[in-house]
Amino acid sequence: MGQNRNTLIWLNSLGIHSDVINQLIDYLGDITEIHNIEPMELNSLGLLTKSTLNRINKSDYKISIESFFNELDKLNIDVMTVLDDDFPKELLQIPDKPVVLYKKGEIYPNDHLSIGIVGSRKATHYGKWAAEKFTRELVQMGVTIVSGMAVGIDTIAHRSALEHGGRTIGILGNGLDTVYPKSNKNLYDDVINNGSLISEFPPGTQPYNFHFPMRNRIISGLSLGVIVVEAQQKSGSLITAHHALAQGKEVFALPGNINSIYSQGTNLLIKDGAKLLLDMDDILEEVRELMVLRKSKIVAKQDNMDLSETEIKVLEYLKEGPIHSDLIVLNSRLDIQTVISTLTILELKGIIKEMSSRIFTII
Repeated sequence: MGQNRNTLIWLNSLGIHSDVINQLIDYLGDITEIHNIEPMELNSLGLLTKSTLNRINKSDYKISIESFFNELDKLNIDVMTVLDDDFPKELLQIPDKPVVLYKKGEIYPNDHLSIGIVGSRKATHYGKWAAEKFTRELVQMGVTIVSGMAVGIDTIAHRSALEHGGRTIGILGNGLDTVYPKSNKNLYDDVINNGSLISEFPPGTQPYNFHFPMRNRIISGLSLGVIVVEAQQKSGSLITAHHALAQGKEVFALPGNINSIYSQGTNLLIKDGAKLLLDMDDILEEVRELMVLRKSKIVAKQDNMDLSETEIKVLEYLKEGPIHSDLIVLNSRLDIQTVISTLTILELKGIIKEMSSRIFTII
């Protein structure tokens, strides 16, 4: 296994992308000795470009892999492969999975409870407000925020997660030894200390445009669902959304002004079937793991508060999501005065809030 692992890393270090490596594995079965295969035989596979063949032929496997590991150590970069136990299990499920990932920082078990937040690089005041709002509410539940470290909505999501004591994971479209954009140098360091930075590109790789669509499938792959805050009609955020849909993940789109170019993409997503995002309950209704998380937090909150039997009974009906007070009366068989007064007390205690006329939800 160690030799296979090193072979994967060696091929990736040469700039060979995961899709090509996966094709080689499918064709050859065992790629352990690929560095010993004659150039003519490799060429006959029809899978490798001339430049890729040249890189393989010019690289002395033993010297190259040893030098590469030394470089990773100097840069304090960890490497994971699909053969390793610490490789994110969520990414093993996606069709075009990466085979090698580079990491700075730590990934914790609870980070599997994550939501991706992406959007326009030129965020409006509305977009900034929405990104901060949903990031804050998610991290308060214990959810990890995943995004792409770009300027605009990505940066706001990462920074807001950190400011509210949460964890965040940044997925890069370049090597981890390069800060891009340079304006995010401080954010880069803060994310490493309170989450992780991940890239499938080896050190030295520059942020070429074609890398970002590849990066986006990892954002969605790590996330239980993806929020698209703002997006133009043709944007990288929509690519992330389409990756999420292809991976069977839920996509949540923030509605916007039909006259705004920054809402054209999200409005089209909604038109095509994405979940309209108005509040946290829209997310909880679709992502079962987060609904379970909220219920556990409600139970913990109840255990720490002095609640009456009636208050506990009324709360049970709110655990499934927003509900009208009349339905609580109908289901609980309590009189309407008791239900209304109990809801008022629970609201004063900061456990629930009234969303609209007599419709209540747990905070």
